[in-house]
Amino acid sequence: MKYDLIIIGGGPAGLNSAIYAGRYKLNALVLSKNMGGVAATAYKICNFPSYIEIRGFEFMQKMIKQVENLGVPIKYEEVIKIEKKANNFKVSTKKSEYECKKIIYAGGTERIRLDVPGEGKFLGKGVSYCANCDASFFKNKKVAVVGGSDAALTSALLLSEFANKVYIIYRKDNFYKAEPAWMELVKKEKKIETIFNEEILEIIGKENVESIKLKSGKNMKIDGVFIETGSVPSSELASSIGVKINDNKYIITERNQETNVKGFFAAGDVTSNSLKQIIVAAAEGAVAALGAYQQIKKEV
Repeated sequence: MKYDLIIIGGGPAGLNSAIYAGRYKLNALVLSKNMGGVAATAYKICNFPSYIEIRGFEFMQKMIKQVENLGVPIKYEEVIKIEKKANNFKVSTKKSEYECKKIIYAGGTERIRLDVPGEGKFLGKGVSYCANCDASFFKNKKVAVVGGSDAALTSALLLSEFANKVYIIYRKDNFYKAEPAWMELVKKEKKIETIFNEEILEIIGKENVESIKLKSGKNMKIDGVFIETGSVPSSELASSIGVKINDNKYIITERNQETNVKGFFAAGDVTSNSLKQIIVAAAEGAVAALGAYQQIKKEV
């Protein structure tokens, strides 16, 4: 089936693109390998207008419901290839092939791994990249959170609701990138202990995580390791058809979110914007949808 618009990505940028596409009455389709993107894993969202605070999963469920209410289908299929065909595009997933006039690429980012021994071996057996998904499995246990960003601090706060003890392990001497509000809450929480100027060299265990070896030479008994060391943009599919990316692999866009490839728009954390926040991603999604709609109307 041929669509006016295919939106790749199911996070705030992709879903808000779909909301606007639905209101513009475009024949649109959302393709996403997961529900809600990284935003769905957020412990709490406290800086989006209209919500004092809301769980990330709940927030993204509301966006999905709004998309579905506008009649825009969402298919949970991972896109593996994009091809430019004259004035159209061909999008291939592991299940199907689709054609469209325009694309909005909102592929988001992928988590950075520690690349230490034991990380892969114990994935799902004590190693996690999603506190919101797995925190409840560590009731009355000891866990470590690796990282110093807002994501690391909020993960530690969530884990403190379940675990007996939460260690934040960060390789620098302070939380330079975290919001002061999160830093204050972490400081007040008695279950959380911060260890600066330290790194994990190895994750150790038999069937599950049992301990970690630190750069200082210390070994700590730990039941779980939550990795929040940042992310990298998922721009490979876009760059494969000639979309320009910067030195950090973020997609370069114009004011209307269009890339150098005509008809190919990008929005959200995968773009070179300076503020990686839900409100910015959603706004870029809206701008991209308008740009795609205007092009389609001119070409009719």
